[in-house]
Amino acid sequence: MRGPTRVLSGTLAVVLSLLAGACGPWPGTGNTAGDGLRIVVPNTPGGGYDTTARTVARVLEETGTASDVEVFNLPGAGGTVGLHRIVDERGNGRLALQMGLGVLGASHVAHAKVTVARTTPIARLIDEPEAVVVRADSPYRTIADLVADWRRSPGDVTVGGGSSPGGPEHLLPMALAHAVGIQPKKVRYAAYDGGGGDLLPALLDGRVDFATSGVGEYLDQIAAGQLRVLAVTSGRPVAALPGAPTLKAAGIDLVFDNWRGIVAPPGISHADRKRWIEMLTALHASRQWQAELSRHGWTDAFTTGGAFATYLARQDKAVAEMVGHLGLD
Repeated sequence: MRGPTRVLSGTLAVVLSLLAGACGPWPGTGNTAGDGLRIVVPNTPGGGYDTTARTVARVLEETGTASDVEVFNLPGAGGTVGLHRIVDERGNGRLALQMGLGVLGASHVAHAKVTVARTTPIARLIDEPEAVVVRADSPYRTIADLVADWRRSPGDVTVGGGSSPGGPEHLLPMALAHAVGIQPKKVRYAAYDGGGGDLLPALLDGRVDFATSGVGEYLDQIAAGQLRVLAVTSGRPVAALPGAPTLKAAGIDLVFDNWRGIVAPPGISHADRKRWIEMLTALHASRQWQAELSRHGWTDAFTTGGAFATYLARQDKAVAEMVGHLGLD
């Protein structure tokens, strides 16, 4: 029996920001830098990129690794506006892009003029499984209920996600449809860029029948009984969502994980790249960051430098192949 389809593994997964700064001393491990570091989130507030970037900024300050870290949003074209920005900032060693699977996917779906291959890889921070969720009063009690209805009439079932075309919440329902025998082009997908605030009311008031999101985005609403999780997309159960089955356990041959990492502009110095890695290594080692991983349901996936560069290149190729395979290009 063949193993589960693993979508953009490694695992496939969405972390970080544009960090741009003025002049001043650079942060190294255990040192404080208060010099205008900026985390630029390439989509709207409230989604996974935004949450991760603001968490990173706060922990950097709490641990004294960096201070006066500003987070701001630069949305557009599924994250490729932010990607263009970082490529245009060649040599700026204080700038970095909060990115992940969504930026890769959007760049291929939109045929963007710039790709992540033109950036400087710094670090991958986290993996995050996705979740298939419905409102508490949904008629779908299990993932099997949803799939049965979806197969009968794909055009009458709307899925919402916090991604523009090519992002993880867009690619996931397309891959899920393919795995259960539905043509991806028949999927009715409603995009809520950045997820967070806009997708939740759409799900609660019935504008969408189900939604796909990172497991950490709606933990409060799930705990409060407003939402129900039908399945998670990881290969193993998620500790933050006890009782939620994996797609694989529910008999669906699909594993899908999102990830998030940081890249910098092209042409930065070796010293600047080393300092970024040192700063994020200090972040990763802190008890505050480890606590945030648990709180958000994130999986530690810390990888830096050359290892992350290799991973990023493989992911970029895999995303391009997936987009083509699903007919999304």
